[in-house]
Amino acid sequence: MYYVYMMANLNNKVLYTEVTNNLEHSVYEHKNKLIKGFTAKYNVNKLVYFEYTSDVNLAIDREKQIKGWTRQKKNELIQGINLE
Repeated sequence: MYYVYMMANLNNKVLYTEVTNNLEHSVYEHKNKLIKGFTAKYNVNKLVYFEYTSDVNLAIDREKQIKGWTRQKKNELIQGINLE
């Protein structure tokens, strides 16, 4: 399976979108700042959204689509699956 996921920092000011074939491992790496770069610099460590597919090309296309969206549209996607 391939996952498109979004992570945020604790105050939700920063969103990070990526593709992985191991969501649990990727989230662990972000939470523990094991990879230097954007997510470590901005303390991006909270999983806020994910979806999955068995087709890696669809996952990559979806990642690119989401990255091209406005912040408002990304927030609406996140809020749509996180109804409380």
